[in-house]
Amino acid sequence: MRFSVAHRSVGFVALWIVGLCAVVTRGAPPEIASIAVFPDKIELTGREATHRVLVTGLTADGREVDLTRTASYAIADDKTAAVDASGMIRSLGDGTTTLTVTAGKHQAKVSLTVKRPPATQPVSFAREVMPVLARAGCNAGACHAKQGGQADFQLSVFAFDLDSDYNAIVKGGRGRRIFPAAPAESLLLKKPTAAVKHGGGRRFERDSKPYRMVLRWLEQGAPQTPVDEPMLVGIEVFPAERAYTPESTQQLLVRARYSDGQVRGVTAEVQFSSNIEEIAEVDEHGLMTVGKLTGETELVVRYMGEVAVSFVTVPIEHAVPDSAYTALPRNNFIDGLVYAKLNKLGMLPSSRCTDGEFIRRASLDAIGVLPTPDETRAFLADADPDKRDKLIDRLLEQPAYADHWAVKWGDLIRANPVRIGVKGVFMLDRWLRQSFAQNKPYDQFAREILTSQGSTHKHGPVTLWRDRRDPTERTTLVSQIFLGVRMECAKCHHHPNEKWSQTDFYQLAAYFGRLERKGAGIAPPISPGEEFFYHTPGGSVKHPVSGEVMAPTPPDGTPSEIPDGRDPRHLLVDWMVQPENPFFAPAIVNRVWAEFMGRGVVDPVDDFRASNPPTNGPLLAALARDFVQAKYDLKHLMRTIMRSQVYQLSSTPNEHNVRDTRNFARSYRRRLPAEVMLDAVSDVVGPRLRLDGLAAGARAIGTWNHRLDSHFMNAFGRPDRSSDCPCERNTDTSVIQALHLMNAEQLNERIADKNGRAAKLAGDERPIGAILEELYLTAYSRIPTKEEIEIATGVFEEPDATRQSATEDVMWALINSAEFVFNH
Repeated sequence: MRFSVAHRSVGFVALWIVGLCAVVTRGAPPEIASIAVFPDKIELTGREATHRVLVTGLTADGREVDLTRTASYAIADDKTAAVDASGMIRSLGDGTTTLTVTAGKHQAKVSLTVKRPPATQPVSFAREVMPVLARAGCNAGACHAKQGGQADFQLSVFAFDLDSDYNAIVKGGRGRRIFPAAPAESLLLKKPTAAVKHGGGRRFERDSKPYRMVLRWLEQGAPQTPVDEPMLVGIEVFPAERAYTPESTQQLLVRARYSDGQVRGVTAEVQFSSNIEEIAEVDEHGLMTVGKLTGETELVVRYMGEVAVSFVTVPIEHAVPDSAYTALPRNNFIDGLVYAKLNKLGMLPSSRCTDGEFIRRASLDAIGVLPTPDETRAFLADADPDKRDKLIDRLLEQPAYADHWAVKWGDLIRANPVRIGVKGVFMLDRWLRQSFAQNKPYDQFAREILTSQGSTHKHGPVTLWRDRRDPTERTTLVSQIFLGVRMECAKCHHHPNEKWSQTDFYQLAAYFGRLERKGAGIAPPISPGEEFFYHTPGGSVKHPVSGEVMAPTPPDGTPSEIPDGRDPRHLLVDWMVQPENPFFAPAIVNRVWAEFMGRGVVDPVDDFRASNPPTNGPLLAALARDFVQAKYDLKHLMRTIMRSQVYQLSSTPNEHNVRDTRNFARSYRRRLPAEVMLDAVSDVVGPRLRLDGLAAGARAIGTWNHRLDSHFMNAFGRPDRSSDCPCERNTDTSVIQALHLMNAEQLNERIADKNGRAAKLAGDERPIGAILEELYLTAYSRIPTKEEIEIATGVFEEPDATRQSATEDVMWALINSAEFVFNH
């Protein structure tokens, strides 16, 4: 039979897209019961120092409303300071005075002290010059901080290397950027003011504060920052967290803290951005404007390499009473923490998924296998209220569990046969499967990988070092997989989105500096070459710029003291597995959570940073704490997640959570991974595809080498482990996938195979309804609806249809539906 798209466009395959538009009715402005001004005491130090205030109104029902730009301001002594209509205060002369803030019938006072430095005090390159250049974007990644710089002028990203920046400005280009004899004629001023041609355009105006600051510094002879000057230790943004109504505004305030205890207002000098501008956007002055959509986002503030975040929540305006959340079922601590976040958003979770949805979802997530029709029938008929918990326990004891999770970790460790040889790939794969079959504690699992040594032909984890031959390559992999931190950028320069410097990167790399090797070296794919890796004293890692020998130091930690003869890698793992470690346990529980829930609490799962905070910090912390208390038991973690009511929610949205994509108010539909998808198709059609390198009848989740040929798995996102680095699979759908399912000759042949499921069902004496039930149970783990039976029965009644052709057509249609392709 010829299988065409037109022939198989049967009526019961449909895609429903549900949209929900929320209409927001805005009433009169809320009545303000009281106001609060922050801060209530301000000290202005430095030249042309500025500091803004925030005015917050508290309504009778407890809501906070920003009044900063609608309040009025008056300073008692206008020779000491001035204030503009937005609440920005500017120093004028030494002294103490009072700022009076008026909002409606309410007033508040702020104490002001101004201490201006003497005119002879040098302008600080670090505290005064570089912040204005950074605010102008001069050291942004798209300008002079990009690799190689711009126009032979390179600055460090976010001013992380001030000495290098000073040399580039003052001494670089043969000193042509500054003109000490006529400071106002310096290119450092003429380019950003567009007095001469500048590829970056005008960055600030003549006689502006940035212009005056740089000019004064040049007039003083461009002094370098004194070595004893107080250092910046961090920044903070206010409000740090707040709920808003649609189309409201909020002024942000930013302060910098220094090592001498001084606090400076730097709102006018920082850079603002929003992670989701559709929810809220923020301008260069720190004025946030909320859009019409509900949800949440983060406003990111950057200043001289430091990062702070303001959390924005825009709840759904139609109120949901607290009693609605109290009444929700709770299976474990996960549910309460997720509900608390949903309550804050005014969002109700979806209802509980059906038993058919649960058995299919849990089986695919835990072991990568579709439940059989008999398993589904038994589960649907079981009246035991604990049957879901018992199913979870059974699934986690299935042999397929080890295969399924070994494939996932094979992606992460990225064993590339071109570099390590086929035997090395096989040994690593076998070790992974054995580790998961034993339910090896995760801390032990990590230690055996990271401290491995010996022969690449005898011990699988050693192949990691054969593939990652340099300490810097090992650092990138270890930080990303085991710590959830992307430090690779810091290999060449300060991380553009985080605090990590080159020093941080090479101090971590120093743990791998004493790992030596001998043997055949990198092998071609079929080479029997064997290589040995071992620890030897004396190896070191040097900073690429300063040449300094790096002391092994964990991120945000103190240098490790290495006893004579001890392998530093053991000390790294010792630090990792400490219960209070902020990286190790959160990174793996977040990764496992994402596998079961479709999205990490931190997303992407390996990108923990201040500017990419968790969507539910208390949830992530509780999961990590429970995981550590369970002695790093991965099955315990999975069981905890799967038993939660949150995991068991329906994927069908309700009016509250239709826009939710990050707070787990419903189950997120996920396309099946390549190996799981191929096995699922085989389970439906009957004949199992023979795969190179595997025994006859083996499942695709037994695949141990990405170079084993499979057009199907390549189409469905199997990563190429020779690339650097796949880490997380691409889970998007594509036209290629759709065409493959619809038209692939090999798949059509398997559907029509005389030994396949369609032929066996059609050849039985069973009625059409029983055939359809078997197909639906196999593909969807549910009984077909009355409407589906009527439509599908019509396929059998078409004039030229036979039982065989009609069964094949229904099977084809089920495989080509979203309900089959997605776990839901």
